[in-house]
Amino acid sequence: MYLSELKISNFRKFGEGENNSPGLYVKFNSGLNLLVGENDSGKTAIIDAIKMVLFTQSYEYYKLEDEDFHIPYNADEGERAKELRIECIFRGFQSSEAKNFLEWISIEKDSEGESHYYLRVFLIGRRENGRVYRDLKAGSDEQGTSLDGKARDLLRIVYLRPLRDAEFELSPRRNSRLSQILYSHSDFADKEKHPIIEVVKKANGEIESFFEEKKDTESEGSEEGTEPEKGEETESGQKGETESKENGTKIVTHINDYLRNFSSENNQLKSSISIADMNLKSILEQLSLNLSINKAGLGSDNLLFIASELLLLKREKYTGLKLTLIEEIEAHLHPQAQLRLIEYLQQESKTQESDEKVQLILTTHSPNLASKVNLENLIICKNGKVFNMGREYTNLEKGDYLFLERFLDVTKANLFFAEGVILVEGDAENLLIPTIAKIIGLPLSKHGVSIINVGSTAFLRYSRIFQRSKPEEFIDTYVAVITDCDARPDYFYTAENKNRKEEVKKQPELGYSQRVEKAIKDKESHYNGHPVKAFISNDWTLEYAIALSDLKKDFCRAVLQGKKIKNSNAITLTKEKKKEVDEEVESNFKNWNDEEWVNEKIAFEIYNNIQLKGGISKAIVAQCFSEILEEYSDQNELKEKLISDSNFKYIIDAINYTISGKVEKEASDD
Repeated sequence: MYLSELKISNFRKFGEGENNSPGLYVKFNSGLNLLVGENDSGKTAIIDAIKMVLFTQSYEYYKLEDEDFHIPYNADEGERAKELRIECIFRGFQSSEAKNFLEWISIEKDSEGESHYYLRVFLIGRRENGRVYRDLKAGSDEQGTSLDGKARDLLRIVYLRPLRDAEFELSPRRNSRLSQILYSHSDFADKEKHPIIEVVKKANGEIESFFEEKKDTESEGSEEGTEPEKGEETESGQKGETESKENGTKIVTHINDYLRNFSSENNQLKSSISIADMNLKSILEQLSLNLSINKAGLGSDNLLFIASELLLLKREKYTGLKLTLIEEIEAHLHPQAQLRLIEYLQQESKTQESDEKVQLILTTHSPNLASKVNLENLIICKNGKVFNMGREYTNLEKGDYLFLERFLDVTKANLFFAEGVILVEGDAENLLIPTIAKIIGLPLSKHGVSIINVGSTAFLRYSRIFQRSKPEEFIDTYVAVITDCDARPDYFYTAENKNRKEEVKKQPELGYSQRVEKAIKDKESHYNGHPVKAFISNDWTLEYAIALSDLKKDFCRAVLQGKKIKNSNAITLTKEKKKEVDEEVESNFKNWNDEEWVNEKIAFEIYNNIQLKGGISKAIVAQCFSEILEEYSDQNELKEKLISDSNFKYIIDAINYTISGKVEKEASDD
């Protein structure tokens, strides 16, 4: 059996939906579930809600507090909800599991008419007269009936808290976590006659003998010289053994001398030294679990702790719930260790062996883990809502899932944690857009916007992640697709463009503006779908648009700097090289400063004839141009140029959209 559904009303940040429906409804996979999202998105509240209903294998008690009751938006503290409800629904029962819940279990039919068991367990919390009350019940009707102790215990879960102190949890102490794990394991089912009791009993006997208090006659004998002198060898040939034994004896003798003086004649106190009391629980509390290496680090201890907790999920013939909750699974683990761990857990959750099948619900802030887990196992938490990423919930097709499984890497997985997302198709946009955003006063990092370079025009596969099969359930993350219109200008098809093949130079039937308009409409219809919106250049490419702008001279400088970097394999240019570039820029614009050289021809010369034909890297040019913009003498003047220039409008609109979900209106002619 596994936790199939969770419904929450008026618990923490989750209120109520329309018509008294749950404020949060989550469907879980029977295997691995990874909750991802930014801080305060509701991940911990989901984990705590499950614990409130089911409790843990470590028998920790989770008490409902006033603070657990939801406060409606813009309400005062005194307007907290008077009642909350958390409901867990379990499915996938085998007969051996179902028999433990016969009084509460129900039967339902699936879409094909087949009957299946399901169990509904719910917690109701109430605030009355300054106190908080809780009722835990189960059953298919609204009233339900109370769960008995055995059924209750079979629903306990394994829980690993965030920022866990693994070394402390596995060290010997009263009610240590290790003792709880071992005591619950099937190998320790015989609590009265377990072999380890005999082992400790024998060890206790030897230790008690070592520390056994001497009688007065023995003490007198030692004074007369019957004991060997210090340093002498005994008959066994071992030095100092008698002395060591005598020291152990003296310790207990002295302690008991003190006790005789401290205690009354009617209640004489006496001590003995042993390893543990002779009951299994006490013995297990004295054990510690350690790695074989000296003083392991936090990460290694954390892995050891996780491994020990998973013992409870592998108990033979255990017919209870095999569910583990792990918060911030990446705690203290470096990226490669995270990947190894999640790969193993993902494989374990896929097992088809019914007795070995386990369910895992994990939370993470790690893009490493988000990129490694199959997309269908992800649940995005966003602004108090959850979004399953399974096929039935998104607009992604089967091929999209296979593609994203191969290519959704760590850098792209940032989109799951972002407040807004900008998808770009190349390195140039990836380098340049954050610089533009910073200059216009909208730095992407401050607004939680991630820019994702998909490295191709496969925008649709990535953008569909945010498009739901039910549009009304859209993810509150605005996604901007920034792309080129790719309509080549008329200059591309002239005889002057000598490096082009004859068939490419054939003049299209539509004019340039018509080709641009058609390209934009086609791409918008291809990508647009709430919350995804395409922002497309009004000209050929990003670089060509910049070459048309008022910053064309600076862009030409960046292109020529890129040319020198390419030819010299340098990372940056010296002052002398930059001076040479400045002189070449001035010379070029002096030659272009006549009536024949219109703006479009200059832009085509810079982008097509110098950059493209020269094989100059777009990424290097973008890096050089970003550096030029950042070193601009008057940043306020540059900001105004960027905002007022129509060639940058689609980029600035995209930035605004990811932050606010809105696009600035066109400026009026005046």
